[in-house]
Amino acid sequence: MLVTNKKDKRVVKPNIIRTSENPLQTIEVDVYDEYGEKLTKQIACERPLTVMLNWKEIVTLMTLGSRPDSLVLGYLKNQGFLSDPAAIESLIIDWETHSAAVITKENTDFLEQALKKKTVTSGCGQGTMYGNVMKQLEGYQVPQTPLKQSQIYATLEALTHYNDTYKKAGAVHGCAICQQDQVLSFVEDVGRHNAVDTLAGEMWINQETGEDKIFYTTGRLTSEMVIKVAQMGIPVLLSRSGVTQMGLDLAKQFGITTIARAKGMRFQVFTGAEKIEFDVKGEQAE
Repeated sequence: MLVTNKKDKRVVKPNIIRTSENPLQTIEVDVYDEYGEKLTKQIACERPLTVMLNWKEIVTLMTLGSRPDSLVLGYLKNQGFLSDPAAIESLIIDWETHSAAVITKENTDFLEQALKKKTVTSGCGQGTMYGNVMKQLEGYQVPQTPLKQSQIYATLEALTHYNDTYKKAGAVHGCAICQQDQVLSFVEDVGRHNAVDTLAGEMWINQETGEDKIFYTTGRLTSEMVIKVAQMGIPVLLSRSGVTQMGLDLAKQFGITTIARAKGMRFQVFTGAEKIEFDVKGEQAE
């Protein structure tokens, strides 16, 4: 299918076949509070989705299932298993069998060997990164983009209008692609690595570039998160949580501006402070 993205490029999108509607994101359950009173609350749903590439089983992801097509394609792209969106013939999402099958014209003979080199990461629910990913990023730096303090505040304010599932049920992470003070896309999932893969899949299929974007996550900035943001070419990484030592080292390596502990009018810049114009002074920043 041909579509036009925001930069007026003609993009070939894969044929997506869904055998059923996407499943519920939350369900109601009965709980009892500390006084023994019965309450009705919502909890987040979690379900397995086994990913296959040319009918070779790759991984089983635990997910809310809100945007399975973008999640699957983003995961395969970020792992280095797919490189050409135009080569994808179809993507079959089947929630009855909890499976997603991607059929591509790309050569996938390397999969058997690649799947042996797996690292279990600190992603919620256990993420995975395969050995070829860092090799593909060797010597790479993201575009060096300046940023204003006021833009950070405007982005954080815009993000307060999202997190629907978290507000209802908790137990999920949220990630977003932002531009200036606009939230272009926001996704929630049971693991932050699923959320980032979903956004990566959207950007990849739409052939959107990352040099003028900000990536936001509610989760901590681990090595896995920094690597995936570098793969998207996004120069600014913004988090409500903290940063790990390896995440910090990789952010320096890729030239990513890393801003953590960001909430309200507070944030901490771990890398890239020299690229930020601190244009909000006095009482506004307190």
